[in-house]
Amino acid sequence: MSKALRLSEKWFHRGLWVVALVFASFLIGLGGTLVGDLPQVEGRYSLDDFIDRPQANAARAEIKAAQRTEQAAQDALDQASLKHKAAQADAAAARETFSNWLATRRATERPEQDGELVARTAALDKLKATERQALAQVEDQQQVALDAQQAASKAHTRLGELEQAGQAGLNAALRGQELRVFGYRLALTLPLLGVAGWLFVKQRKSTWWPFVWGFIFFALFAFFVELVPYLPSYGGYVRYVVGIVVTALVGRQAIVALNRYLERQKLAEQKPDAQRREELSYDVALARLAKNVCPGCERAVDLKDKAQDFCPHCGIGLFDHCGQCQTRKNAFSRFCQACGTPARPAA
Repeated sequence: MSKALRLSEKWFHRGLWVVALVFASFLIGLGGTLVGDLPQVEGRYSLDDFIDRPQANAARAEIKAAQRTEQAAQDALDQASLKHKAAQADAAAARETFSNWLATRRATERPEQDGELVARTAALDKLKATERQALAQVEDQQQVALDAQQAASKAHTRLGELEQAGQAGLNAALRGQELRVFGYRLALTLPLLGVAGWLFVKQRKSTWWPFVWGFIFFALFAFFVELVPYLPSYGGYVRYVVGIVVTALVGRQAIVALNRYLERQKLAEQKPDAQRREELSYDVALARLAKNVCPGCERAVDLKDKAQDFCPHCGIGLFDHCGQCQTRKNAFSRFCQACGTPARPAA
């Protein structure tokens, strides 16, 4: 068809397609923002909305208290361990000193040192008692830390059971929310697709066709690109079923359109030559001839054969002769290319 257009008209036509694409891009941007913001109409669910809050709060409080107790016990245990090590060192040093002194006394065997022996023995026993007391403090703090760890573990177990029970409710609520949001998106995009279909059928060749095609591109993008990623899957069943349904509907529509087209072509081929010429658009006829097909039946014809003035398939006239100079010319041309005489009306 572009060969039948004037040069300026070609450029205007291309510019209008640019307008259609730019218009569609802005609509797509607006639609994408709107579709992306639709989940905000729903509230945000959390796990705390579906568990026993009093028991969960009690378990969390118990965990925090046990952790604080364990930390305090650990700090005290560190201090007690240092004291125990110091008491062990003092006792070891005292035993070594006592052993050395005892060896000296055995060598001298002086009776006047018996009192000192008793005193040294008592001091050593006292250091040993201090060591045992420090060890007891270490064991006490270890027991406190162990009790805190066990209490925290039990609280964690109870909290995990509560969270596991609430997770099922949370998952169900999220699935319901996902379906509702998808319904919002579908309610937004499906009418756009319907309007686009109506515009394609009724307005695609109107004066405002750039905006019509821009809206059609936007509606198709919104439905097949922006909506499909949010389509619930459920293991792929929903997507495959939707794909089958869409393919069946599109295929059925294509088959029906093809049958209607063939019926129209059959009826058109039965009409007189002059009537068929009048019903054919000048630009459409020239565009089909440029592709070496018959303007009437759209079957291939050999236009280079100068003996072929009529379509061998439907009989429509393809070439005739100028009434002024008798030059062979395109039957759909409005003027003779040799002398410029206006073409005669078809008989």
